[in-house]
Amino acid sequence: MNLTKKLQITSPSIEQKISPKWDNAQHVQLWVKRDDLLHPIISGNKWRKLRHALQSAADNQCQHIISFGGGFSNHLHALGYCCQKLGIKMTAIVRGDYSSNPSPMLRDLIQWNTDIQYVNRLTYQKRTDLDYLATLQQGYPNALIIPEGGSQQQALVGMAEVITELTQEYDYILAPVASGGTLAGLIHAISQTKIDTKVLGIAALKGRDYLENLVINLLPEASKNIANWQINHDHHFGGYAKSSIELKQFCGDFEKHSNIPIEPVYSGKLFFALRQLTAQSAFAKDSKILVLHTGGLQGSR
Repeated sequence: MNLTKKLQITSPSIEQKISPKWDNAQHVQLWVKRDDLLHPIISGNKWRKLRHALQSAADNQCQHIISFGGGFSNHLHALGYCCQKLGIKMTAIVRGDYSSNPSPMLRDLIQWNTDIQYVNRLTYQKRTDLDYLATLQQGYPNALIIPEGGSQQQALVGMAEVITELTQEYDYILAPVASGGTLAGLIHAISQTKIDTKVLGIAALKGRDYLENLVINLLPEASKNIANWQINHDHHFGGYAKSSIELKQFCGDFEKHSNIPIEPVYSGKLFFALRQLTAQSAFAKDSKILVLHTGGLQGSR
């Protein structure tokens, strides 16, 4: 089964040049990899991170997938849609009890017949614990368990395709960071080439050192000592899914002037950080910068 055709994915995504009226923006070249256009629901890095896991599941006639996320998770939203389209049962283990007031994302999952299990924070914290996962697997012996955010080794293969699709070389690639898989995939892919591109992650949540360790733990041994990447922690706006009037205003203004929709959870923080760093002359003059739009626009709800 060709999932790209089955799910009607528009690939590869385009590289679009932008010219925002920001301080010092005229001194660099800014491009956007429009992964938000891959699909209206399975957009951006969610498709890339899930693609190979879903292909394996389909090839092996998997009947059940289990994964984890919060009440507004882009990952669960994309996975739930895919499972519904592919005829695979999905169980979503959700942090917090939203049963009396489901979020828009959870209402979609309910519509797609997802089995939603609400758990408390203590239980959710065990989502990477091997004993917990073994017990979960025993309860569902034929199910495929996909980690939170889809961040696993198969995700790195999917994210690497961003690099192989590029039509030109860039000095910098910027992407948001939350579960680490997107950044790890980009870093590993670049390490396998001869291009001299630096990867800059923009933290979407509080997590200095924590996020770095997530990325390092996902990287293959051959790429763990690569020094071409770092994470900027200055633009998370207080934590995951937290924002401000300033950030929301920025998102609206950016979409109005560029016709590129963004949201305040991931892509808004990414482009806000790009504006600030450009104004601070953080990039050398004439640098060619690619921003990876990771989709997830449903998060704006």
